[in-house]
Amino acid sequence: MSETTAAVTADSTPAGVVIAESATARGRRARIALRALQVALALFYAIASALPKLIGHASAAESFERLGWGSAGMYTIGVLELVGAIALLIPVLQSVAAMALGALMVGAFVVQISVFDGQYAATPVILIVPLTLIAWARRGHNADLLRLLLPRRRV
Repeated sequence: MSETTAAVTADSTPAGVVIAESATARGRRARIALRALQVALALFYAIASALPKLIGHASAAESFERLGWGSAGMYTIGVLELVGAIALLIPVLQSVAAMALGALMVGAFVVQISVFDGQYAATPVILIVPLTLIAWARRGHNADLLRLLLPRRRV
């Protein structure tokens, strides 16, 4: 029976194709852990990062005034973080959201080093690690997103 199963598996999956969604218990646990990480990051970005900017908390306002970006910059970054947090929870947008938030963290790192003397420079670097993991693990959704965005050509 194992020969039949092996033959069916070999015939149904093209050579070199890796199946991302594993049916094993280990694969299931990994998917659950990844999803939990996404939810935790989404909550962090929405509540701890975006909310103070969007409500104009004094600490956020002071930082953006020091940058010279004012309230417009503060609200813009807050909106970008909130949109990224929401997109981390939408399957077709997960990888792109993680990449966009990662890019935002690269900018935050540069600002921390150049303007704030590196006081909190470790925070964006630490956040880049799980965002990179999510972007890589959910990269299969990028093709789904492209199919949604690009019109089909009729031949």
